[in-house]
Amino acid sequence: MNILDPKFTPSEAHIRYLDADYVVLKPGTFVKCAITGKPIAIDDLKYWNVDRQEAYIDAEAAHEAYLRYADR
Repeated sequence: MNILDPKFTPSEAHIRYLDADYVVLKPGTFVKCAITGKPIAIDDLKYWNVDRQEAYIDAEAAHEAYLRYADR
């Protein structure tokens, strides 16, 4: 995957989130935030939930998910 290739198209990756790590199941350039729907570049991925297998764009989105699912 070369981003300098004129035929390059960003694609969504499929990831299995683990404790302190993740496994790429299908290569891609980004995943979507479960709260905002915004794309997160794989290199910038820092926040996720292992139990729900969700990614979050930032700490604020992760906190929003925590509040949203705290009662469940």
